[in-house]
Amino acid sequence: MIQGLADSLEILKTLEMVFPSQDPLDRADFNAVEYINTLFPTEQSLANIDEVVNNIRLKIRRLDDNIRTVVRGQTNVGQDGRQALEEAQKAIQQLFGKIKDIKDKAEKSEQMVKEITRDIKQLDHAKRHLTTSITTLNHLHMLAGGVDSLEAMTRKRQYGEVANLLQGVVNVLEHFQKYMGIPQIRQLSERVKAAQSELGTQILADFEETFPAQGSKVAWLDKIDRRYAWIKRQLVDYEEKYGRMFPEEWCMTERIAVEFCHITRTELAKLMRNRAREIEVKLLLFAIQRTTNFEGLLAKRFSGYTLNDGPAKKPEMPLEPTNPFLEDEDSGPEKDEDLDRPKKPKAPDNPFHGIVSKCFEPHLYVYIESQDKNLGELIDRFVADFRAQGPPKSGTDEGGAVLPSCADLFVYYKKCMVQCSQLSTGEPMIALTTIFQKYLREYAWKILSGNLPKTSTNSGGLTISSLLKEKEGSEVAKFTMEELCLICSILSTAEYCLATTQQLEEKLKEKGYLKQYPALGSGPGCCM
Repeated sequence: MIQGLADSLEILKTLEMVFPSQDPLDRADFNAVEYINTLFPTEQSLANIDEVVNNIRLKIRRLDDNIRTVVRGQTNVGQDGRQALEEAQKAIQQLFGKIKDIKDKAEKSEQMVKEITRDIKQLDHAKRHLTTSITTLNHLHMLAGGVDSLEAMTRKRQYGEVANLLQGVVNVLEHFQKYMGIPQIRQLSERVKAAQSELGTQILADFEETFPAQGSKVAWLDKIDRRYAWIKRQLVDYEEKYGRMFPEEWCMTERIAVEFCHITRTELAKLMRNRAREIEVKLLLFAIQRTTNFEGLLAKRFSGYTLNDGPAKKPEMPLEPTNPFLEDEDSGPEKDEDLDRPKKPKAPDNPFHGIVSKCFEPHLYVYIESQDKNLGELIDRFVADFRAQGPPKSGTDEGGAVLPSCADLFVYYKKCMVQCSQLSTGEPMIALTTIFQKYLREYAWKILSGNLPKTSTNSGGLTISSLLKEKEGSEVAKFTMEELCLICSILSTAEYCLATTQQLEEKLKEKGYLKQYPALGSGPGCCM
C-alpha cells in the first residue's frame, strides 16, 4: 500500500512537470478547508457564496463534458486501430511489392551491365586485334619493301645505304619470329639471310680486289720476306687511314695480323706440299728464320689476347712506344753461314710463336736428312784426319788427351739440338737424337775401337772392353810408349763421350723431352 502511494505521488509529480497548473484543485496536497477559507476569508465574503457556488458548478459541468467527450472518443479507438493496422499491412505489402520490383529491376540492370561489359570487352579485343593486324601489316609492308631494296642495293654495291637498311630489316624481321610457319614470311626471312650472305661474300671479294695482294699466295720460300714486308706496309697504312674507325678494344690491327698469319700458314703448307722436292735446307732455314723474326715482331707490337677464346679484355700497351712495323725490314744481308748459327731461344711468353712457323714442321725431315749427311761427312773427315795426322805423340801434350774430333762432334750436335728445339720439339727431335746415336756408334767404332793397337796374342785387335778387363793366367800385352799414349787417349775420349752424353740426357730430362717422348728414354748415351 505504501508502495502504491509512493507510485501515485511519483505519477502526480510527473503530471505536474508535463502539465503545469496554478489551480489549487490540481495540487497533490489539496486541503478543502484551506481552499474554502481562501474563498471566504471573512464573514462579509459569504455574501458572494451563490456566485462562487455557480462558478464551481460551471466547472463541474465543464469537467463532466470533457470526461464524456473523452469516454465517447475512446469507443472509436479499437475500430480506428484495426483500420490503421489494415492500412499498415497494406502499406507493408505495397512496400514488399516495390522492393521486389526494385530487386527485379536491379537484376535486370546487372544483367544489362554484364552484357554491356561483355560487349565492351569484345570491342577491346577487337580493337587490340585490329591494332595488331594493322601494325603487323605495316611491318610486313616494310619488310617486303626493305628486302627488295636490300637486294637492289646489294647488286649496286651501295654499302653505305645497305648498312642502315639491313639493321632496320633485321629489327622488323624479329617481329615475325612467331609467324615463321607462314610460307611467305619464311620466304622473306630466307631472302634476308641470302642477302646477308651475299653481302659478306661480296664485301670480302671487294676488299680482296681493292687491297693489293698480287702474288701474296703463290710466292715461293725465297720470297717469304716479301710477304712479311707487304703485311707490315698494309698494317701501317691501315692504322693511319682506318685505325680510328673502330673502337680500340676491338684490336682490329691485331686481328688483321692474326688472320694474315693463319692464311699464310695455310698457303705455305699447301705450297710446300706441292713443291716438296724443291725444298732445300738453306732455303728452309732461311724461311724459318724470317718467319720466327716476324713472329717476334708481332709479340713486340701486340698482346696476343685475340688468340684466346676467352672474353675480350683491353690489351696492354706495347712493349715499345714506337711501331715496330715502321722499322727497317732487313738490318743487312744475311750470310749463308748465319743460317746455321744457333739462334737465341724463343721467349717463353711469345704468344705468336708457331702461328706461322708451325707449317714448316712436316718438312723438317729435309733438315734431318741434311744433318744425317753432314754427320756422315764429319765422321769421314775425322777418320781421314786421324789417318793423316797419326796417333798422338808420346812426350807431348797430346799423349793421353781427349781427341779434338770428339769435342767437334759434340759441339756440332749441340748446335743441331738447339736449332731443332727452336723449330720443333716433336718427331724431328726424336729423329735427330736417333741419328746422333748412329754416328756416335760409328765414331766409337771407326775412331776409337778401330784405331786401338793390335797385339800378337790377339790378331783381331784390342777392344775397349778387353782393355778394362784383366784375365787371370793370361799374359799382359806389351805396348810401346806411343801405343800406350794412343790407348790412353782413346780411353779418355771414350770417357769424355760417356760423360757428355749423360749430361745431354740430363738436359733432355730437364726439358721434359724424355717424359713427353719415351722413344728418347735411352738417350744418345746408350751407344756407349
